[in-house]
Amino acid sequence: QVQLVESGGGLVQPGGSLRLSCAASGSIFSINSMGWYRQAPGKEREWVASITGSSTNYANSVKGRFTISGDNAKNTVYLQMNSLKPEDTAVYYCYGLIRRTSRYEPLKYWGQGTQVTVSS
Repeated sequence: QVQLVESGGGLVQPGGSLRLSCAASGSIFSINSMGWYRQAPGKEREWVASITGSSTNYANSVKGRFTISGDNAKNTVYLQMNSLKPEDTAVYYCYGLIRRTSRYEPLKYWGQGTQVTVSS
């Protein structure tokens, strides 16, 4: 089995910062990429950012404000969120494209989600 556990969500004022973490554990042969989605109330889940090796990509809505990074030794991905806006309020989910053995294609695994609320 593979588990992804997020941490770091919470309540922050507009303009503030938060750092999310997501650690993958379990039966892991390799990790192709990791990233984040978010889902606001009444809206569809949207992709936020991803990291593959040293290559990063961001949704236009967060570009310049959020930074994704990874620690390969810890199988962990981080999302530094700065200049937060009320519209960033959502449940943030991390994911990993993870290969459990060399024989199988990578599968997408999800964390349980962490709430981020931006409000004064």
